[in-house]
Amino acid sequence: MNVVDIINKKKYKEALNEEEINFFISGLAQGSIKDYQASSLLMAILLNGMTLEETSLLTKAMVDSGDTVDLSEIPGIKVDKHSTGGVGDKVSLALVPLLASCGLKFAKMSGKGLGHTGGTLDKLESIPGFNIELSQDEFIETVKSFGAAIISQTDNLVPADKILYALRDVCGTVDSIPLIASSIMSKKLAAGADTIFLDVKVGKGAFMKDLDSARELARTMVYIGKSQGKNTQAIISDMNQPLGRTI
Repeated sequence: MNVVDIINKKKYKEALNEEEINFFISGLAQGSIKDYQASSLLMAILLNGMTLEETSLLTKAMVDSGDTVDLSEIPGIKVDKHSTGGVGDKVSLALVPLLASCGLKFAKMSGKGLGHTGGTLDKLESIPGFNIELSQDEFIETVKSFGAAIISQTDNLVPADKILYALRDVCGTVDSIPLIASSIMSKKLAAGADTIFLDVKVGKGAFMKDLDSARELARTMVYIGKSQGKNTQAIISDMNQPLGRTI
């Protein structure tokens, strides 16, 4: 199999199969596929799109590129939540303890620096003494004991996504719904929760500016989650003004 053939196939608007997608992601993670080749395929995907099945296969290949978290020793339903980001978006800070008080187990690995909005971890780190760098064992034990934990994702969680994310930023392919959806869902699936809830923001302060795009992203991510056996739901929420009284 040849990466140039895969690029050409997507260039001519053909769907990639599981073997071709796995070849691309494994080669990217191992360094045998070069950045310029990956960038070329990313642009072809941006211009010609991917089917829902292709996007789901891409997500699974990205999950398989690194470690996954096993939450099976935590009793009860393990829940995760993701927001696509918005100005003043700090819903997790209130939602997590509320869900824990209802008896759910909230196990969330989060990221930093979601564009201009800042990530959940950036907000938590503003609290003196708050530790976001827990080991996997400490993470699991905290959720078992207290019902909830939000920590920084481990270095080897979905390494292929880290490479693609950096490339998308410099080759003009950030605004591709299949690439956005696979990036988000690969991290959520690798984190091991039973139920994934997605808060897709739309409006002036969000990445998705119009309702049609937000709906397409939400449907794509829900399809990916369900195709991988996870209870996945989404809500589209207004982001035309900051949430709360502070940015």
